[in-house]
Amino acid sequence: MQEKHLFEYAVIRVMPRVEREEFLNAGVILYCKQQRFLQALVTLNEERLRAFSPAIDIEEVRSYLNAFECICKGGKQAGPIGELDAASRFRWLTATRSTVVQAGKVHPGFCDDPLKALTRLHEQLVL
Repeated sequence: MQEKHLFEYAVIRVMPRVEREEFLNAGVILYCKQQRFLQALVTLNEERLRAFSPAIDIEEVRSYLNAFECICKGGKQAGPIGELDAASRFRWLTATRSTVVQAGKVHPGFCDDPLKALTRLHEQLVL
């Protein structure tokens, strides 16, 4: 039997008008320290997003979502935050902020395979 690993995840959401507190789930970020795993899966439903805000700049939102994925991968191409360790990058990405693209609350779980857990959460919470 495989060992279960503790992981933490948060839903990445797009909130076109922060003052209205309406949001669209657009991805999931998952961190598993024991497996040295940090990754985000993103799917932006443009049609639903335009229903929230017809004037929203979709390409700008995509660039912010791509930044989540890039920072998860780490490295110099992700800027100064990308050079931090995985735990620090996860904490930075999931910190509370009042912006158009933000992470929801962090939740824990246990899994055998973090990629499978991320895929399952993405299917359940985003698609």
